Amino acid sequence: MKAQVSWKVGGQQGEGIESTGEIFATAMNRKGYYLYGYRHFSSRIKGGHTNNKIRVSTSPVHAISDDLDILIAFDQETIELNHHEMREDSVIIADSKAKPEKPENCRAQLVDLPFTATAKELGTTLMKNMVAVGATCALMNLDIRAFETLVTNMFNKKGDKVVEMNIEALNEGHRLMTEQLNEVKGDFVLEETNHSPHLYMIGNDAIGLGALSAGSRFMAAYPITPASEIMEYMIANLPKVGGTVVQTEDEIAAANMAIGSNYAGVRAFTASAGPGLSLMMEAIGLSGMTETPFVIINTQRGGPSTGLPTKQEQSDLMQMIYGTHGDIPKIVVAPTDAEDAFYLTMEAFNLAETYQCPVIVLSDLQLSLGKQTVDALDYNQIEINRGETIQSDIERDEDDKTYFKRYALTESGISPRPLPGVKGGIHHVTGVEHNEEGKTSEAAENRQQQMEKRMRKTEHLLINDPVESDAPHESADILYLGFISTKGAIQEGKERLEQQGLNVNHLQIRQLHPFPSKTIQAAVDKASKVIVVEHNYQGQLSNILKMNVNVGNKLVNQTKYDGTPFLPKEIETKGLEIAKNLKELV
Repeated sequence: MKAQVSWKVGGQQGEGIESTGEIFATAMNRKGYYLYGYRHFSSRIKGGHTNNKIRVSTSPVHAISDDLDILIAFDQETIELNHHEMREDSVIIADSKAKPEKPENCRAQLVDLPFTATAKELGTTLMKNMVAVGATCALMNLDIRAFETLVTNMFNKKGDKVVEMNIEALNEGHRLMTEQLNEVKGDFVLEETNHSPHLYMIGNDAIGLGALSAGSRFMAAYPITPASEIMEYMIANLPKVGGTVVQTEDEIAAANMAIGSNYAGVRAFTASAGPGLSLMMEAIGLSGMTETPFVIINTQRGGPSTGLPTKQEQSDLMQMIYGTHGDIPKIVVAPTDAEDAFYLTMEAFNLAETYQCPVIVLSDLQLSLGKQTVDALDYNQIEINRGETIQSDIERDEDDKTYFKRYALTESGISPRPLPGVKGGIHHVTGVEHNEEGKTSEAAENRQQQMEKRMRKTEHLLINDPVESDAPHESADILYLGFISTKGAIQEGKERLEQQGLNVNHLQIRQLHPFPSKTIQAAVDKASKVIVVEHNYQGQLSNILKMNVNVGNKLVNQTKYDGTPFLPKEIETKGLEIAKNLKELV
């Protein structure tokens, strides 16, 4: 028996690959296993290779696995593209329709089963995924009754006949694979687990739930991969609490509508990806100049231009920090996993209203669309902090006809913000430089005072836990730094290196701007080498580090920009290479 199994299903986009993975993963989640899934898909509606890789474990996992135990292949292309992940004791279960063959250097075993033909005999080829899931059950010695219950719940609305056909396909796949088991070498049976079912969600759903829990009641957005699921989540759930979602004509309109809603007193946000964020830059500047709260979710993908719209990358960091023209206060935060995405999204709304500025929540495709086990969420952590927001009438002398000093030159830089309609709070709002009352002013002294006031707001800002730290060593051979979805691979690589005698610390950065320099400097000072792990060509996080921290000659870049996530093995290999060089220097 094994503590974990890595399973993948692949084929042409549009033929049920995602639903096959969803059925398998949902059943395993209900059995109490921990899961981490990642989908590879093409940037088209139908056609092109797609696969869904799911890691199932008796203990928590936060990254995709290095290798692959089981591959369900609906076509030959799936075998050609994925067999390199497999070992001699791995198995490919392929559809006979594809006339599958092992490539010359393929080490895995091949089992040929008639998925499509069997499904056709039972009524429709659409059920070939059920045949494949049944075959998986036989190979892994899983109780097929759990899958039958899931199938019943899935197809109950379509009538008893449809349910019966799918259960029959499931059992036929189980029978076909059982007949082949004597020819298969290797262990594919998971150890039992006594855990209860966990939450199992993509990062985008966690972000949506976080926005909902934070009291957001308006979202304006334009569909774009990989952000669209946030809007879909909000469309399904925001009306339940009296909220509204508007699909705008473009990202410019989305940003400005969200800013307008925040100005009116409604917590509002938008979500997009790199190309959409490029269009929003002027609006983000407007939020900064008018000191209007504004939360933006950026689910990074491969760029530039249309780039790799369905692949992993983290190349928007510099744009998010420095993209707007002119100087404005801005906060950029980055959750480390789906659970953290829930909490940090909630915090983003509090930060936006407290500091009256744009707050960017930086995600990436792996976090946004990768599905993972999430511990039970603590709703007691939900806290609404609206900062200096004035929601009730302001006491003023009846003869006082002056505008309210909305942009008063306070020591903190944060001025009282009356909502529209509040008696005594009338003021002017403009994107042009203005005085304390909001009236246009180009006077040199006023410009300097207002600029300094705005920038004071975030000068010393530190969120709760600006870094997620696993740094037990006072003297470390290696310090790993990363952000967003690199956490899981780094953490697993770190554990492997420690088993080989190295002292390794790891910080996953949650606050990227303003940069938590002191916290990170302290960790850098304790390390011989600092490896920055990120998904972009230029080493953007490394450059931010060098701008804010004295890293000297300790810095090592580990970048990846081929559209695929980091594997734990890649982290381990780089660490061993650096450790070897350290020993040679000694």
